[in-house]
Amino acid sequence: MMDIPILEMKNITKEFPGVKALNNVSFRVKEGEIHCLVGENGAGKSTLMKVLSGVYSHGSYSGEILLHGQVQKYSSIRDSEKAGIAIIYQELALVPEMTVYENIFLGNEIKKGLLVDWNETIMRAGQMLKNVQLDVNPATKVKDLGVGKQQLVEIAKALSRDVKILILDEPTSALNEGDSQNLLNLLRGLKEHGVTCIMISHKLKEVIEIADTVTVLRDGQTITTLDAHKGEVSEYILIKHMVGREIDNIYPKRVHQQSEEVVFEVKNWNAYNPVIGREILKDVSFNIKKGEIVGFAGLMGSGRTELALSIFGNPDNFKLKGEMMIGGKKKSFSHPKDAIHSGMAYVSEDRKGDGLILIQDVKQNITLANLRAIADRGVVDNNAEVKVANEYKTSLNIKTPSVEQLVLNLSGGNQQKVSLAKWLFVKPNLLILDEPTRGIDVGAKFEIYTIMNKLVEQGMSIMMISSELPEILGMSDRVYIVSSGKISGELPIAEATQEKIMHLATN
Repeated sequence: MMDIPILEMKNITKEFPGVKALNNVSFRVKEGEIHCLVGENGAGKSTLMKVLSGVYSHGSYSGEILLHGQVQKYSSIRDSEKAGIAIIYQELALVPEMTVYENIFLGNEIKKGLLVDWNETIMRAGQMLKNVQLDVNPATKVKDLGVGKQQLVEIAKALSRDVKILILDEPTSALNEGDSQNLLNLLRGLKEHGVTCIMISHKLKEVIEIADTVTVLRDGQTITTLDAHKGEVSEYILIKHMVGREIDNIYPKRVHQQSEEVVFEVKNWNAYNPVIGREILKDVSFNIKKGEIVGFAGLMGSGRTELALSIFGNPDNFKLKGEMMIGGKKKSFSHPKDAIHSGMAYVSEDRKGDGLILIQDVKQNITLANLRAIADRGVVDNNAEVKVANEYKTSLNIKTPSVEQLVLNLSGGNQQKVSLAKWLFVKPNLLILDEPTRGIDVGAKFEIYTIMNKLVEQGMSIMMISSELPEILGMSDRVYIVSSGKISGELPIAEATQEKIMHLATN
């Protein structure tokens, strides 16, 4: 590997109203390396990459970008693409209704005269798919592919533009273990072919596995750059630099609750999905006691989210069969509002799609599920709304200049806290948390876990769905394992191990 920097960013400062997102950041990447960028949510990682890729145009920030030693002044993404820089975001930028080959060459069409040469397009798309080791028909519509395969189509699209620097923003956050490993292997292959990769990730184990070099940002500043080949990169060292303190235990200690009072129970619960024409939950039975965190583990597609949705007012209109009891009384809900009125709340795994209205401000999002509590004769009391929002801003430590800030301008961890605040304002007895820390950093995770512990100490019960086994083991009082729509086992936390859970999850 050559020691020449293909890229240098010098003294980059970028400000938004009320916040300095980047403060004099310098960042250097060697040619042909995999360089990981880590830091807490709001540290400035995505902002730095948006400066590099021309999303924030030259003149909207101070400092310099140098590519092969030449100063760059990008006024748009198109300018950075021409220079050989491609960025792939967490939210993929593909057109679902178009085919794979149309997506790969969208905006970069192969033409014969004035017309698109479709034969050449399909042939070249096939070559690009081979380069990313994706075995699908180029004529397949993107909407018919899983998230992992869509991610590879995005990379094929970038490679079709002769990319020199490939930037990936949280590329594995929505992928399962197998797809994540495939992607990391692909990045290693691209590196061998001379492509320089910059990867933003919260998954420190992946960073340790793949990085040649790691740069840590904190509060909009460069903290350190570490060389993996010199043994400078470990989970302990990264966490210490990311949060500015040592987190001895990522999962805050809590005395496990002993209450025997069952607050929620389902018996022989079945759900049939008429859209796909099959049963997705089969004879599921479980209970949740007062003041405990019950973890629900399982592989992606095992039916955990469908279970949560089916009991929370069934918004997807599954055909349901079985018994549901709250506080010992039989219940059935025809709408999520029925579930809310019975003391349930559901924090969705997709905070941007289902959990929040990004173009509204913090206060509107927090009060959204319980407007009656701040309304006077059907009209929202703005003063009451601001008061409630500020209380949650303080109690959940939501980092925002004001509760009037748009939610889309907050970091992922702070968006998750707003989503949590929205449902806490409903004052539930049972809180369903679906992937509560997906896509957020280790410091924000610690804060979410601390909030969860406080809630159960106050007598709330939590049903926690998580794909992260250390999280399940670190936070739960009991664990149910879901496999192919069934409960394949229940373990008290004292007996639960990653191996036992995986064994039950794959049965």
